[in-house]
Amino acid sequence: MASPAPLRWAVLGPGSIARRFASQLPASGAGAITAVGSSDAARARAFADEHAPGARTGTHAEVLADPDVDAVYVATVHTTHAPLAIAALRAGKHVLCEKPLAPNHGSAMAVVDAARTSGRVLVEAYMYAFHPQQRALLDLVRSGEVGRVLHVDASFSFAAGSPTGRLFDADLAGGGILDVGGYPVTMARAVAGAALGRPAVLAGLRGSGTVGATGVDEWAVAALEFEGGVTATVRTGVRLAEPPAVAVHGSAGSIHLADPWAIGGRTELVVRRVGEPERVLAFDPGADEHLPYAAEAAALAHLAQRAAAGEDVSAGAAEHGLEDSLATAVALDRWRAAVGVRYPFERDTADVPTVSGLPLRVADPNPMRYGRIEGLDKPLSRVVVGVDNQPDLAHASALFDAFWELGGTTFDTSWWYGQGRFEKLLGQWLTNRGLHREAVVLVKGGHTPECTPQGMTWQLLESLENQQSEKADVYLLHRDNPDVPVGEFVDVLNEHADAGRIGVFGVSNWTRERFDEANAWAAAHGKRGLSVLSNHFGLAEALDVPWAGCQHVTDAASKRWLVERQVPLLPWSSQARGFFARADPADRSDAELVRCYHSEANFERKRRAEKLGAELGVPATAVALAYVLAQPFPTFALVGPRSVAELRSSTAGLGVELDEAQVAWLDLREG
Repeated sequence: MASPAPLRWAVLGPGSIARRFASQLPASGAGAITAVGSSDAARARAFADEHAPGARTGTHAEVLADPDVDAVYVATVHTTHAPLAIAALRAGKHVLCEKPLAPNHGSAMAVVDAARTSGRVLVEAYMYAFHPQQRALLDLVRSGEVGRVLHVDASFSFAAGSPTGRLFDADLAGGGILDVGGYPVTMARAVAGAALGRPAVLAGLRGSGTVGATGVDEWAVAALEFEGGVTATVRTGVRLAEPPAVAVHGSAGSIHLADPWAIGGRTELVVRRVGEPERVLAFDPGADEHLPYAAEAAALAHLAQRAAAGEDVSAGAAEHGLEDSLATAVALDRWRAAVGVRYPFERDTADVPTVSGLPLRVADPNPMRYGRIEGLDKPLSRVVVGVDNQPDLAHASALFDAFWELGGTTFDTSWWYGQGRFEKLLGQWLTNRGLHREAVVLVKGGHTPECTPQGMTWQLLESLENQQSEKADVYLLHRDNPDVPVGEFVDVLNEHADAGRIGVFGVSNWTRERFDEANAWAAAHGKRGLSVLSNHFGLAEALDVPWAGCQHVTDAASKRWLVERQVPLLPWSSQARGFFARADPADRSDAELVRCYHSEANFERKRRAEKLGAELGVPATAVALAYVLAQPFPTFALVGPRSVAELRSSTAGLGVELDEAQVAWLDLREG
């Protein structure tokens, strides 16, 4: 491959691994170090004098502000990788960031999102992945050299001296799993992906290990299972020196690497096929292309060159792309959880800052649309984020931060979601960001089997406590119980409203008939009636509902009723649980999707959404959201993104304005 256009590099964190990078960079053809940043001016100057005489030195901020820096190598302690990488990306620099990209998946999502929205290159520095030995290994796996791959065994550990310093500091994300455990995990994923011919998806992980006195993992093992049948065993640690090794076992033989991480020296790849002589592939460290740090720098420089030419580099490096980084972060989170390691800054009650370390800033202009509900003095974002897909506070914080910066203000909660845990995560985030007064929170309670006035009451009180709040802006009964007269529900809702515990109130998963009956009873008895409804609604007509006790309003009669009543609708499953993204008439593997949405009419709606999306330059999912927002009655679409990327996909429809004719055509009311 031809040498890329040279870049002007800055090094942040002049430590031992940065010295290895600096020593190999000249062989990469990818440029030279022109600046060194550190919180210690003397260290920065000493590093520059040794590796880049004449390079400028300064603080991290000073180096990132330097217009003569094109790319940044981040080699600081783990907890500073994410904020420095984001700062560099926002400053217009390409970033090669030492592993781990961030201490957890939530923070890693924010870094990847910053790269994709900046148009700059981000590469996580698993340098072994760029070495020719790794390419040769994966080529052998793809070619079927050892038959069908069954199992991968990989280890990377070492015995540190005294149990002090960053490796044993929980506040600095210490321990073996984050320091070097990512190497065997990424190796297992890469081999499984090569064997399966598609990105490896982790189906299961079981782990155990030893947690030391300082609260970090000192030795850990894990058994991984990938969809498609490949399994792996991985080991890591900072208090036990097991020789580094990788073995790939297949139905026709095995491949062995004695130095899989290609840190230095001659490396060999040994192939043993059943009934054949052993074959050795050797890699000479004297060749420039066999220097792993040089190879990763060259890979980033080639991507930077493509970005300058206007190409899309949002996937990252082929050897270890951004989706690989995110998948690895998930695996490392699960491994640490299995071992019992949770850092103090990750606890559910922690004051988790933004990943960038900067205050939230709402985009100006932002893509969000807003509406109002009578009786509520705060505007609601027309897209509402559900809180039930957030595994921990770090993940929730990153996703909620991204939503807020898009202009999102409104969150959908329920005591039923995790029996209050997800509400606690939202409440802690609101407290951490000081947003209790600004955000709009929809609270639901009274879910089956507690769908009674008494059950609703105790769940409401617990919800407010969970959310660290005194009042629910919008309160909804989560289910209906036809055995309870509507008047009893209206009475208790009014009591809590009069007491100041709830503002606007309504119901979720009620029939039109019960809704009208409740409001008639309220009017006859001088009570406040139901103001909002949250049933399933969307472009795909519901043939059935996912859960017992749910109701939809996707049929023609319900649509007429909504227009007549002008009831504000907060539709759940507004994008039909992925129907417009992945449904295929020939694929019946998702029984729920088939039961609820597979029909000739819905597939025609999907085809029309795809056609219109192609004309407008957006995916069909964006058209489906735009359809919900274009209704002739007030709508606030509930979405449940599991990642920042899903959030951006879910909100893509905000930029699409559909007219009446397009809405009718999508809904099959016009040919």
